[in-house]
Amino acid sequence: MLARTMLLSTTAAFSLISPQAPAGQPTPIDMGNRRELLVDHFLIDQLDNVQLVLNRPRDEGPVILFDQPWEGLFCGYCTMIKDGDRFMAYYRGRPEPGADGDPGEVYCLAESKDGIRWTKPQLDLFPMPGHEKNNIILANAAPVTHNFSPLLDTRPGVPAQQRFKALGGTMESGLIAWTSPDGVHWNKLRQEAVLTKPMVPFPYMFDSQNLAFWSAAEQKYLCYFRVFNDGIRRICRTTSDDFLTWTDPVLMEYEQNGRPAPVEHLYTNQTHPYFRAPHIYVATAARFMPGRQVLTEEQAKAIHVNPKYFNDTSDAVLLTTRGGSVYQRTFLSGFIRPGIGATNWVSRTNYPALNIVQTGPAEMSLYVNQDYAQPTAHLRRYSMRLDGLASARAEYAGGELLTKPITFAGKHLSINFATSAPGGIRAEIQTADGKPIPNFALDDCREQIGNEIDRIVAWKGGDDVSSLAGQPVRLRFAMKDADLYALQFQEQ
Repeated sequence: MLARTMLLSTTAAFSLISPQAPAGQPTPIDMGNRRELLVDHFLIDQLDNVQLVLNRPRDEGPVILFDQPWEGLFCGYCTMIKDGDRFMAYYRGRPEPGADGDPGEVYCLAESKDGIRWTKPQLDLFPMPGHEKNNIILANAAPVTHNFSPLLDTRPGVPAQQRFKALGGTMESGLIAWTSPDGVHWNKLRQEAVLTKPMVPFPYMFDSQNLAFWSAAEQKYLCYFRVFNDGIRRICRTTSDDFLTWTDPVLMEYEQNGRPAPVEHLYTNQTHPYFRAPHIYVATAARFMPGRQVLTEEQAKAIHVNPKYFNDTSDAVLLTTRGGSVYQRTFLSGFIRPGIGATNWVSRTNYPALNIVQTGPAEMSLYVNQDYAQPTAHLRRYSMRLDGLASARAEYAGGELLTKPITFAGKHLSINFATSAPGGIRAEIQTADGKPIPNFALDDCREQIGNEIDRIVAWKGGDDVSSLAGQPVRLRFAMKDADLYALQFQEQ
């Protein structure tokens, strides 16, 4: 028997639940043919010698240096967008400190064909003294240029002139909406702000990165932005049908396995749909530790950090949500820890850019703003395996994972997994009440050994599971020295 782990499902604004269930049985989760990542306990009913683990990214080094006269020490609030085979990086240019929304702030663009090697385009949109061509895509637009945050609008039927949208502004101005056909040439969607202070019953808001995206799962635009609540930097969520009129914001709460999770200062939240499972929103948030000083004055002087920016420290944490007003904080530990050396332990550094993008057949990348307020300020790339944010892991002694009742659509069960040489994974399909289904029992399953992003599970009778589609079932995985990252029922 599996040791019972009490796990509660995520509060969601959209339904993933099948409409009917057998009498006396839990209502099954409708997986359809969506990919499910093992980043939370949404699918999990029981764990026995298996645990969810956070997988930390690999440091691949600097990719964009903020070394132009209009860029500098205080570049930040970065957004990464993949548009077909074009990668785009947006970031604030700011060489000197100052108040939020100062006229001298600009927004810059870098481009790449692979997300690894980046160049700065030479544009003539906003000439600078001695630099008639540069990589500035927005200037003379304060206070929008303090935190301009673009998105690629994936809503079906969006006009070509509005393929790109953005929000920017401060508490005084409210959030102003912009559009662009190409991500380079921008115009206001309307003159008035689309989100304003009177809508938001919090003492301070909008000074951080205010991000939005089209949710295919909820069929709405979502916007996540930071507020202060009881002196803590918190996150609000609001929704819109047209990017112009937004609902009253709702304060996001935090859970860990169905229980309240600690409330910490989150400076930027960077919530976005995971590109291979867009019903799961991943947040690579900057956790801010005000007053937690690491460096001495002598150490700060040695790295030439601005003297106002070494009294705090920060790292990155991973949160997830499937809609609604709750983030799952399955992992409280740091997702990206500050690196070796004093430059990584100053205020407002280690802030992730918005969006994770695919940069190889089995690789995805996320980017982090580092060495803030220092002459060495830059954007750094980190890599991970596809779907590899977290995993269900069994050590050498072996263990088991049992899902809640589910229904699915499709013909094959695919898993993203990795094992050691003696390790392996076997899968069993059960009835909703836990009885092995003939021909799909654990002993019938061919042991899955290896390291693959997409492996079709097979049993002695083959790999076709379509005869069980639409029926309430459970999945049982027996694992040894293995990680299970994601699973999906596929049509082909």
